[in-house]
Amino acid sequence: MGCTGRHLRRVFMEEYHVSPVRYAQTCRLLLAKNLLTDTDLSVLDVAMAAGFGSLRRLNDLFQKEYKLSPTALRKKAAEGKTHSGEITVGLGYRPPYRWEEMLNFLAARAIPGIERIKNDAYMRTVRLTDKVGKPHDGWIKVTHRKQKNRLDVTLSDTLIPVLSQVLARVRRLFDLYCDPDVVYETLQEMNRLHPGLCVPGTRLPGCFEPFEMSVRAILGQQITVKAASTLAGRIVVNLGHPVDTGVDGLTHTFPTAEDIAALGDEVKERLGVLGVIAARSMCILNLANALIEKKIILDQSADPEQEMIKLRAIKGIGSWTAQYIAMRTMGWPDAFLETDIGVKHALPGYSQKEMLALAKQWRPWQSYAVINLWNA
Repeated sequence: MGCTGRHLRRVFMEEYHVSPVRYAQTCRLLLAKNLLTDTDLSVLDVAMAAGFGSLRRLNDLFQKEYKLSPTALRKKAAEGKTHSGEITVGLGYRPPYRWEEMLNFLAARAIPGIERIKNDAYMRTVRLTDKVGKPHDGWIKVTHRKQKNRLDVTLSDTLIPVLSQVLARVRRLFDLYCDPDVVYETLQEMNRLHPGLCVPGTRLPGCFEPFEMSVRAILGQQITVKAASTLAGRIVVNLGHPVDTGVDGLTHTFPTAEDIAALGDEVKERLGVLGVIAARSMCILNLANALIEKKIILDQSADPEQEMIKLRAIKGIGSWTAQYIAMRTMGWPDAFLETDIGVKHALPGYSQKEMLALAKQWRPWQSYAVINLWNA
């Protein structure tokens, strides 16, 4: 995070009145409690999935914090459960939440073979590595429980060893840390331009896999959203990793940065036959190499302003693409895409200069303003 351990501990004590270690321990305990009551995982599997490393450690902390054993908690909640090869975990959010608009956004940009939106649910394939570098493939399904103010995340049991990673990425994808009241307090000024232009509960769509999303953004430059999805789907079929999910339409995971970098000078030919122009192929290759070498960081620990400078230094990535990648991979809340055709349609009669001046009053939530404009 760009700070010393001492500074991090000081900030945690000031803000949360606990140490970072205690904070992380509490998060693991809450996840373990959720898994014990809502799934049929064995207590040992719960301990490992929640990140305790051993059953003894889980037992000790449960006794200390909850004054009972994990097994005792399990007996109260696990009666009648049967194993189905999948588990479901609930993730809460602050209401309201515009679920339909979020699904519509993701559906329009879904990559064939990897993502699917059906029956009011988001589904996708997953490939993540555990602490020792072992890859784990599987699938997830995310549904909305409006009456409970939560999203239910169902995942194949092949992903249990990387459960914490999966849940963190789902939170990022669906912007579950957002406080919609705080955002709306600033953006309600948009409704003076047009009633209903800003709607409470609008979220900033994030991403599950940063390289995948970034490649999708690069492919989408100067072509339609649908055409970009088609190109991405071809890349998936030809360069992605096959996954046996048993779910119709979910067949592969996206090629990693390492997969693309391994193509080297062949990248223009390999992607060219799929319909990707040479300039974009090289742009994707250069981004892959920058990520592998850690010259660019695409996650929420990054400094968006600094990473966008690095992104724009890659030939083929302009201001729109850099800001869009920052919005969705880094959760940057303050990007404004004044050159975007959708933004222009939502603000007719404004020049780019006038739009930038107008958007200043929407800081630090300009990215949420863009999503509202797109929805409109």
